[in-house]
Amino acid sequence: MISVPAEGRGGSGVAVAGAPAPPECPNLPQAMTEADEEALLAVALEAARAAGAELRTRFGHRQHGVRAKSGPTDLVSDADLAAEAAIRDVLRARRPEDAILAEEGGATAGGALRWVVDPLDGTINFLFGVPTWGVSVACEDAEGGLVGVVLDPMRGECFAATRSGAPTLDGEPIRARGEGDLANALVATGFSYDAAVRARQAEVITRLLPRVRDIRRMGAAALDLCWTACGRYDAFYERGLKAWDIAAGGLIAERAGLEVRALPQTEDEPSGVALTRGALMDELLALVLGPGIDRGRV
Repeated sequence: MISVPAEGRGGSGVAVAGAPAPPECPNLPQAMTEADEEALLAVALEAARAAGAELRTRFGHRQHGVRAKSGPTDLVSDADLAAEAAIRDVLRARRPEDAILAEEGGATAGGALRWVVDPLDGTINFLFGVPTWGVSVACEDAEGGLVGVVLDPMRGECFAATRSGAPTLDGEPIRARGEGDLANALVATGFSYDAAVRARQAEVITRLLPRVRDIRRMGAAALDLCWTACGRYDAFYERGLKAWDIAAGGLIAERAGLEVRALPQTEDEPSGVALTRGALMDELLALVLGPGIDRGRV
């Protein structure tokens, strides 16, 4: 598992920015049982479905309360806030002793476990009527992810995993694609809200595009992680992800057999994550990181 610096961890154990470290767990047994994990998974499913129902009623209509966060292309709306409120209501009722880290409402103090929530992953798609967005709910302890759920309300698809169980799509086991080489790989990515960082990300695309089958940019990182986990993509990489982007999808991806690596922060770009099956990882990193980077330290 990748080591985690002080800024926090997503569900997969990959270092991500924008979050304090997970809570210590003095009140937990040495190892949670599968029954414990399944009970937490049931709560995650309930919370994700509550948010999904809220968002489905709003999708396709003019959204209110739309405003910028980090910049003019990074938006939040009343739909994001309503979906997060629906998740918090479920967690308050089912797990009142736990901490919560959510994209819009920030972090709360609490007990031995922490819920990491993205109530609407793919807000720009949602606001523009593009039906590719989802809800991400994860629960973690000091060791990383315990359970993760990524719900795609428009397709009616639900990805889920526990630390010790098989990853699933609508209850059926999934597995990452295991054949082929990088030249035939379909690779997904995402771009920063910062224009200067986007320019540098375009340079990476110019290295990568001639060497792979094709590139996809759908605009919802949690779904990208899950689509790689179930074999729709061969690989995914992105910089600038936050804890709530990767907590659930990262756990699902790892349980599906993918190798997950942290992309180091540089002078020009934030840290990130890359995932694919192990046989392709070194080739992928060579193109994503470019010359002059010691990939042995990644």
